[in-house]
Amino acid sequence: MRFFTTTAILAAMAAPVLAEGWKDDYQVIKFGILSGENEQDRLMRNEPLRVYLEDKLGVEVEIFTAGNYDGVIQAMAADQIEVARFGSSSYAAVYTATDGGVRPTLTAIAQDGSTGYYSIVVTRCDSGITSLEDAKGKVHAFADPDSTSGYAVPYFNMIEREGFKPEDHFGTVTFSGSHEAGVQGVVNGTFDTASTYQDNDAAGVYQRMVDKGMIDEGVICKIWESPEITSGPWTFRTNLPDEMIEEVTAAIESFPQDDPEGYALYSSFSEDDPNPEAGFTRVDHDRYQWIVDMRAWIKQQRRGS
Repeated sequence: MRFFTTTAILAAMAAPVLAEGWKDDYQVIKFGILSGENEQDRLMRNEPLRVYLEDKLGVEVEIFTAGNYDGVIQAMAADQIEVARFGSSSYAAVYTATDGGVRPTLTAIAQDGSTGYYSIVVTRCDSGITSLEDAKGKVHAFADPDSTSGYAVPYFNMIEREGFKPEDHFGTVTFSGSHEAGVQGVVNGTFDTASTYQDNDAAGVYQRMVDKGMIDEGVICKIWESPEITSGPWTFRTNLPDEMIEEVTAAIESFPQDDPEGYALYSSFSEDDPNPEAGFTRVDHDRYQWIVDMRAWIKQQRRGS
């Protein structure tokens, strides 16, 4: 009986050490965020999550940013960061770049249970452009080559759904570098139209720019909208310990409930939004395979041109 008791005590003492095992190798966790908005604002919006994860997990947490989407993709592929919040297309890019060496776990879910958003094309309301047909011969800006809503989805739909190739339809096709830069370029007259995204007519990139005082209300108008796109996932390297992936995933998942005020800032909550983000839901790779296929199709199209 004494032997059994001693063994049980030793096992109980060892259990916490085993549970903390992954933290011995990963005392700092770096998570990447994409360049959809200016760096100051994206750091500010993600700071509550960083602080929450640091307290919840008991390890140091750092935010990784880059000047474009590819910087975060390459950082993940080079094992420089452990986790990142990707868009659907940038997830497909890192999945391809790592030969499937990444694993999606969570995506955003809205108040009504939906998990999607929309690519849109915008112009100045006073431009006289009310459709993609009106934009023929004009200057169009996509956001970033690895952006789902800012490039992959509109490019695919312009060819497959609208019946024209962007390089042939527009007078000039370029990349703005980010969603906010594209919208700002339209406001300034650098671009006639730009691809960006919104969740609904009350919440999106240009609506948020109005809220932040970056542009005036009523200057930007939407002229095209895509079918619904699945929101991008929080993504981990598959060469991380499974226990680590699950524990970090669970911590992110509990963030909205444990810190509603911090989550409101993180998710750009607006009282005017009829369907705001409400938290996270679990996902797997099958949810995004069509994006991987679409990117391969686009790459083939570009080679053909």
